[in-house]
Amino acid sequence: MEKKTHLLQVWLSERELSQIRQKMQQAGINNTSAYVRKMAIDGYIVHLDVSDIREMVRLLRICSNNLNQYARRANEGGSIYYDDIQDLKTRLDKIWEMTAGTMEALAAIR
Repeated sequence: MEKKTHLLQVWLSERELSQIRQKMQQAGINNTSAYVRKMAIDGYIVHLDVSDIREMVRLLRICSNNLNQYARRANEGGSIYYDDIQDLKTRLDKIWEMTAGTMEALAAIR
């Protein structure tokens, strides 16, 4: 991290300070210095809601675990049921739908 050696002071009205704090809260940022520095240099902050991605990761973990169980069962000479494979396929299709929707939302960010 680069050492900060210069101080920049800015006078604000009560309304301006309130607006800055409100925007910081919306962006999920608590450090005023970091927020003002980022806005002064880049002009914008992107705050992403990644709850859809977390859900996709959770579903992928479940599918991966099931697939490993099916592979283990098949390697031990056991039978794999058609309904199990269809259930896994349905869940993977749901994950692909979520992925497409998330990618469209990310592509729309300007």
